[in-house]
Amino acid sequence: MAKILVVDDEELMRELASETLMRAGHEIFKAKEGAEGLDQLEKVQPDLIVSDFKMPGMTGLEFLKEVQKRAPGQAFIIMTAYGTINTAVEAMRSGASNFIEKPFQPEMLEIAVEKALQNLDVKRENENLKAQLKSKYEFIGQSPVWKGIDETIHSVADSNATILVTGESGVGKEVIARTLHARSDRSLGPFIKINCAALPENLIESELFGHEKGAFTGAIRNKKGKFELANDGTLLLDEIGEMPLMAQSKLLRVLQEREVTRIGSDEEIPVNVRVICTTNRDLQSEVKYGNFREDLFYRLNVIPMEIHSLRARREDIGPLVQHFITKFNNEYGYSVEGIEEIALTKLKNYDWPGNIRQLENCMERAMVFTRTGMLADNQFPLGEVVVSDEEIEDSTGLEAGMTIAQVEKILILKTLDECEGNKTKAAQMLDISIRTLRNKLHEYDAFEYDRKPKGDE
Repeated sequence: MAKILVVDDEELMRELASETLMRAGHEIFKAKEGAEGLDQLEKVQPDLIVSDFKMPGMTGLEFLKEVQKRAPGQAFIIMTAYGTINTAVEAMRSGASNFIEKPFQPEMLEIAVEKALQNLDVKRENENLKAQLKSKYEFIGQSPVWKGIDETIHSVADSNATILVTGESGVGKEVIARTLHARSDRSLGPFIKINCAALPENLIESELFGHEKGAFTGAIRNKKGKFELANDGTLLLDEIGEMPLMAQSKLLRVLQEREVTRIGSDEEIPVNVRVICTTNRDLQSEVKYGNFREDLFYRLNVIPMEIHSLRARREDIGPLVQHFITKFNNEYGYSVEGIEEIALTKLKNYDWPGNIRQLENCMERAMVFTRTGMLADNQFPLGEVVVSDEEIEDSTGLEAGMTIAQVEKILILKTLDECEGNKTKAAQMLDISIRTLRNKLHEYDAFEYDRKPKGDE
């Protein structure tokens, strides 16, 4: 059942339309001219207005235009005995949902109203979906840095320009990409992600651009690439710095021409895709070392967005903690009320080398062991490194008062020196992954270690 406002200066036609729609199960409100209809608009807030075109005082078209000023997008059907093509076109351009000529059969009015209400339902569903997407990827934070990122996203979300999101692992680069998509006019289109670091070099072109059946061994059927799948939406190229050089050249062409060619085909397929790239590498340095194409870098870096580490925006830790409490309470059915002040202070003072991802994992663990009440300090074993005075005196380069991050840097670089630059061996000694070690070297700008060809990878 919908609320429908019927506006007509002829009582007989007003009653006929009202009776027809009442029999169809709708709630009807009436007005005999435009000014009264505007009063009803404010009071009733109808789902649909059915109005005569020719009325004394305010015409139906004038009434329609005024309604659209006060309630943009209001569903509206014009009825008239003086219908012409020009009248219909003008009414539709002014915001009318449909146009029906008098005299009409009752079923004609019912069909027109039903169609208008169906369109209204679709519109509302789309608006609700967009609202849900936006709320899902809303930012959590209050630091000036985070507010600046939020403002940038608001400014560029509807642009089709390529965006390059950079920052350490765990800072939320994918969340930024999804937020850009959710706030854009492509939000109802697909969001497709491909991790460039996770694909073998011989498969990345097929994944990006697709292939034809028989194009290579194992190509048993036609396959669309990620660009085609993301048509009218957003494509996230995660870890773009890991993409092989050969694939980089083909990606550059697609970005310039806006069309793809599947492997094994000569057909050029147009694509309408917004591309967002993320990386924890310094691509300008990668260009310098010959690992990334300079022309592709400039093509991707149209709108650069650097996401700072969590330790550079500690004001965001409190809001993030509250967000994760709510999140895990909802997911697991817990009833954790909050966090003790001493525990929150501990979290704010920690450097979070894994950034938001590490904080989220830490919060999940604490919630699992607490489940109800307040999160206590002992639920956060952050593994703080304690260095004795004797160790400081015996360790070259270490001094009292150094931060954990400074000590970590010295330890990693010293271990690499001991291993003669062999990253695999150094990572094993440090009990970290090769990827983590690389990320740390980029954080320290220690590219002489990261690019030494020691044959260890």
